[in-house]
Amino acid sequence: MTPIVRSLLVAPILAAFLLVGVILSTGPAGAVTIEKILSPGGITAWLVRDHSNPIISMRFSFRGGAGLDPKNRIGLANMAASLLDEGAGDLDSQAFQQQLEDLVIRLRFRAGRDSLTGRLVTLAANRDTAFTMLSMALTQPRFDAEPVERIRGQLLAEIRQDTEQPGAIAGRTLFKTLFPSHPYGRPTDGLEDDVAAITQADLKAFTAERLAKDNLIIGVVGDIKAETLATLLDSTFGGLPAKAKSWALPEAIPQGAGRTIVVKKPVPQSSIVYAEKGLKRKHPDFYAAYVMNYVFGGGGFTSRLYEAIREKRGLAYSVYSGLHPLDKAGLIFGAAGTANANVGETLRLLRQEWARMAKDGMNEKELADAKTYLTGSYPLRFTSSGSIAAMLVGIQRDNLGIEYMDRRNSLIEAVSLEDVNRTAKNLLQADKLTVVVVGAPKGVKSSE
Repeated sequence: MTPIVRSLLVAPILAAFLLVGVILSTGPAGAVTIEKILSPGGITAWLVRDHSNPIISMRFSFRGGAGLDPKNRIGLANMAASLLDEGAGDLDSQAFQQQLEDLVIRLRFRAGRDSLTGRLVTLAANRDTAFTMLSMALTQPRFDAEPVERIRGQLLAEIRQDTEQPGAIAGRTLFKTLFPSHPYGRPTDGLEDDVAAITQADLKAFTAERLAKDNLIIGVVGDIKAETLATLLDSTFGGLPAKAKSWALPEAIPQGAGRTIVVKKPVPQSSIVYAEKGLKRKHPDFYAAYVMNYVFGGGGFTSRLYEAIREKRGLAYSVYSGLHPLDKAGLIFGAAGTANANVGETLRLLRQEWARMAKDGMNEKELADAKTYLTGSYPLRFTSSGSIAAMLVGIQRDNLGIEYMDRRNSLIEAVSLEDVNRTAKNLLQADKLTVVVVGAPKGVKSSE
């Protein structure tokens, strides 16, 4: 059987198993049993065993991401992540990708501000080959000239495209304004001149310095035994350096409080983004802020922002807010999209609702409804092995404890109305809201 025919036959099988996995894995968090696996070589992973389907999903993360890019190589982490599956060991890019395709192995990498993450999904029958290919990608990446230039061209095209997209311009401008002298203010996908200058030596140095065992976090879900995973952890990750270069970033305090920045662009609709200082994940009031934000702007059609701006007045096509905790900063962040003629009124109502929540807080019914939704919808996060594996990594990254899934809803239920309203008063400061508008808004100008 040719590789192409085999791939065509196996792909639907994997898709069918993934669909069944979605149906079977849905259930309460308490139904998920997490095992802490320690390999003979000292590598730790969290495992949720599920032998009902022959699928293995793994998520992993290395602490330290695009925020660590050198000043003249902004975009290095993103470019390295884009190339790790483009050839490794004795397999060039075409051979490596062909083997992934033939065996229906999904291997991807992504760089964020605080971490470089990866995912591996494979049929259990192809487990050993899949883990070997991951090991090769991490420890023996080739960075050959052809894929380097091909991926560089793709990344440069995306960067240029973003310079024309209102939403992308707004996001970049906001983060540059909030963090003008901090790495968080840089775009994770890079700067055009920097990406153009990245060399093979830069890429090899990145993997040697950033991918190590001491900054590695692993979550695995699926059809695999604990003892088998323990052995595979060593064979897959054991070849990494023991220690990564320091991934510590300085603390970041958002700047630009109260500023409105208008970036003129001849488009019929304006993209609006806004933010102010928020809370880090470990802050004791984080859960109170989480509940508050659901009512304020995170609850979709039921949120106050949506009701005041979209539902009652039809001013914006979309409007929302959300908590955005980073390792060294916290934000409450949001966005809206509206016709140029509606920008001024949309911003007035946004600030009005921001101030109203801070001053008056919310009531008992809103609190009860928020808790009902946030606790009742939590099991929907357990809808696939991949989403559970990602949660295992996130819980470890934030040091929430291996029992977090069982106690998460109790943390939401413990939030009182006093907690929410106190947090809203302390957190929401309409006069310190930083706003970026990209478009041709009528009657709205940049402030000094």
